[in-house]
Amino acid sequence: MFDRIRAYVAGFGGSADAENAGLRERRAHNLFEAAAAHVAARAEDDQDQIDETATWVSPEALSFGVSELACRAVIALARERDESPRAVARDLLGLPTA
Repeated sequence: MFDRIRAYVAGFGGSADAENAGLRERRAHNLFEAAAAHVAARAEDDQDQIDETATWVSPEALSFGVSELACRAVIALARERDESPRAVARDLLGLPTA
């Protein structure tokens, strides 16, 4: 009788583990996590990863995240180079200095 109870309870543990694994796979991605992964994939020219990250959040959220990442990157580079963010942004895009 106790063997049947143990087997029954063990069945719950197994299905709970499977459900938790499914939740981990389906969890919602943070828009900044999606933006970071998307930009990194673009930098590495990894089309499969680009396509996947584009599905993690809405296009609007991804656009916002990429924009925020770009702003933070330009600010960090400007501080590192001791230049204005405008000069750094223009330099990164290959534009002449204004």
